[in-house]
Amino acid sequence: MSTVGAKTELLNLLGDVKARIQDKLGIVDFPMPQFILIGKQSVGKSRLIETLAGECFNFISGSLGSRRPTVLEFRHSPIAGPSKWHVRDRKTNQWQEFPIDRVMQIVGAAHEELGESVSREPIHVRIESNSCVDMQIVDLPGFRDFALDAGKQNLADQIEQLVTSFMQDKRNVMLCVEQAGDAANLSTLARCRKLDPELKRTILIRNKLDKYYSDLTQENVGKWVDGFGDLPETLVRFALTLPWWKDGEPCPKPFNQLKDEMNSNDLNQMAQKGLSKRYMATIGFKSFTAFMEQKIQQMFAGAIDPVLTNLKDLKTAATNQKQDLENEFRDTDPHRILSTTRDCGISFATALTHVMEGVLDLTPVLNLEEELRSFHSYHQSLGSTHFSMLPSEDFCGLSDYIDYLRNEIQIGAFDVEVNGGAQFTRLLNEVEIFLRFSEIGVEIQKRDVIQARGVSMSSLTWRDVVVKLLSHEAHLPLQRRVAYVGERIKWFFENQKDAVLLFMEQLEGSPRSNLFSPLFPKHAKLIRQNLMIKHAVWETYDKTCARQLRQFVELFENMLTSTFSNPWVFLKGATQNDTKGEDLAEAMLPSFDDTKGRIPKEIQSRSGMEATLSRWLHDIPTEPHEIDEAVDMVQMLVLKTYGFIRSQVCDQVELFAESFFKLPMMRRLEEDMALIELTSEDKANYEARRERLIPAIAKEEESLKEINWCIDRLQGFKLKCDARA
Repeated sequence: MSTVGAKTELLNLLGDVKARIQDKLGIVDFPMPQFILIGKQSVGKSRLIETLAGECFNFISGSLGSRRPTVLEFRHSPIAGPSKWHVRDRKTNQWQEFPIDRVMQIVGAAHEELGESVSREPIHVRIESNSCVDMQIVDLPGFRDFALDAGKQNLADQIEQLVTSFMQDKRNVMLCVEQAGDAANLSTLARCRKLDPELKRTILIRNKLDKYYSDLTQENVGKWVDGFGDLPETLVRFALTLPWWKDGEPCPKPFNQLKDEMNSNDLNQMAQKGLSKRYMATIGFKSFTAFMEQKIQQMFAGAIDPVLTNLKDLKTAATNQKQDLENEFRDTDPHRILSTTRDCGISFATALTHVMEGVLDLTPVLNLEEELRSFHSYHQSLGSTHFSMLPSEDFCGLSDYIDYLRNEIQIGAFDVEVNGGAQFTRLLNEVEIFLRFSEIGVEIQKRDVIQARGVSMSSLTWRDVVVKLLSHEAHLPLQRRVAYVGERIKWFFENQKDAVLLFMEQLEGSPRSNLFSPLFPKHAKLIRQNLMIKHAVWETYDKTCARQLRQFVELFENMLTSTFSNPWVFLKGATQNDTKGEDLAEAMLPSFDDTKGRIPKEIQSRSGMEATLSRWLHDIPTEPHEIDEAVDMVQMLVLKTYGFIRSQVCDQVELFAESFFKLPMMRRLEEDMALIELTSEDKANYEARRERLIPAIAKEEESLKEINWCIDRLQGFKLKCDARA
């Protein structure tokens, strides 16, 4: 046992490291290998545990059997004397020594408290004895072949899910216990093969070998050990007989003496049958423990470097977290908190400009369909009715409009997931199409034309009649669509917050960090960690978006009001120079005479549309008996004029969006952030946050202390081993 006992220091060390990391730091996923004991009920799992412990005992788990993992730490002690049993308290995580009978009661109670359910939370037991081996295993509940009722079947299903989850962990080596019998009928081994097809982390233990002594002959013993071809050559397997005696009777001999006799009988019987030396190394309990000695040494010695690497990563993360918390504590000082909040807001506003210019690898990103559906869902939840959700009532719904944009209009980058400036450009294309669906909602009636003309046929000109009809009939549909444009832009900006914050965070340690403000990562952490700062910045940002929406709609409506009050001025054509036949290479600075000659031509050229409309107005009859013809021509002229106005507005929607919304917002956002004020409630929340930071910093310091202890112990042990070598 001395060879196995020499590993006590390593096993204790790794066990302590695992306990500190998992229990004190709460990190469950840690690269520590372990053996898991699996098998059906009554195949000898409990007797194998007793044999490893070197004494007879029985966990009392009630009529329903075990329902949670039991982590058993066997520690060989060279000092003779009674064994020492310890249980780790599940609340304090401290080891406490108890008499063996009390340990059985504690373990049994831990299982019984679950009723007909299971739990992944283990019960930890440690045994120190000069008769036990040095190893650690996790005893899992046994598979159930059948159940008496639905409740028992549900428990069996839960147990299977629990055990399977442990088997799926590739760090776990499976000790598969089966009864020595036909190798083709080993059901637990079949489960192992599903999750470990090459059986690289499976060790088969075939128990109750003595039952098959009489069936074995010199001709078949080798084939039997080999499973008659049903066991892969790569599978590590052992056949053995564990101590046993008749039910209801006490152990007839000292347990360890009986263990040694069973081992000797296995070896003698198989030798008499003529089993080759190659296979004799797989027979008996001592052969199993000899193999486990080497396996433990390989697994746990090989685990030191991965564990050290993981610990160093944890140390780096804990150090950074502690530094971030200390920075936040310092920056949330009552004398600095207002300036800190404003600085974070200003950095965020500046970063928005960069995101709008285009930054790669930012999330969230949306294609146009996702964007439109999210926008509609948002306003449907708000119950918005002040703008048109669809460009025309002829669309059956949002899906119909999306299909139109994708398949008929074929908007560029429709299915490309983007954010920032690229998403804004695509948005402008969509809202321009939305605006172009604007039509006069009702047909102009003869009564409307006469009413707009006034009491007398000569009181107003037809030009005035057209203006009245346009203002009355055409203003509202275009106005509701303009509101849609504004809401789309506002929603776009409101949804850029996460992308902007991610941009600020990703700059830390990146090659492009020198291109931007070094304060971006620091302020991003403060915004992310401090909910009060985040709330203040987000609230100010949203208020700025809402203000720009109001101004956008107001400016746009003023423009529309002035347009419809005097459409003839708005519809004057753009000034163009006569550049036909000119080449850029022939361009030169104009002389004073050239300039004087150009101006009359430009003024004359811009009146093309106005002249056309004036001609149409002149053609409308003014005689009372020609009122029907006049009505038809007025109707045509209103539609034509409205179409010209709509085209002009849609052609310039990008300019309006830039001038009335984007540019004012980008310019004034930093100013708004610099004017953030904290309420008394905000100050109280900051103070509460600072009070929570103190224990959080202390916790990180304690974590670093634990991690440093683990690293120092492992490195010291590794140096000691290297020195011995």
